[in-house]
Amino acid sequence: MKRSRNEYLSLRRRYEPESIKLVIVAESPPASGRYFYDPDGRRTEPLFAALMKQLNYPPDTKESGIREIQRRGWVLVDATYDPINDRNNRKREKAIIRDYPLLRNDLKSLKLDSKTPIILIKANVCRALEPRLISDGFNVINGGKVVYFPASGRQSEFRRQFRAIFNSAEV
Repeated sequence: MKRSRNEYLSLRRRYEPESIKLVIVAESPPASGRYFYDPDGRRTEPLFAALMKQLNYPPDTKESGIREIQRRGWVLVDATYDPINDRNNRKREKAIIRDYPLLRNDLKSLKLDSKTPIILIKANVCRALEPRLISDGFNVINGGKVVYFPASGRQSEFRRQFRAIFNSAEV
């Protein structure tokens, strides 16, 4: 089920924390129709499950996990709300760059403190967005390091990479 950008943002806004302590920027909602902020989704969705492990929080339901992320002050934002994970790398990057102004405005609408840390997830997101976001005054804390998406056998790498970046910022 493909949703519009506004539908995705509406779902996310229900769970945005009042005070944001960490922003995580991922690639896009998956073409499968699943979405991180859909409380009717499964707890086993790769990124959701990986972040629950980061928080050491085993949720009873997906909604309880989303609420825990909210309680901790974390918010997940997508680089584009056009599902692109079923496209080739060149087309993915073009979509991410095309939608950068929307992402920048989305981040500004969150009223982040200039020191609010941002972690980028997925190699193509890291490469395409880190220099742009830093140039626009955002506090990207990857430091040039890539965080792989936690699927296809990369779950342990994700855990290690995310934790190292997260700890370096003392979030």
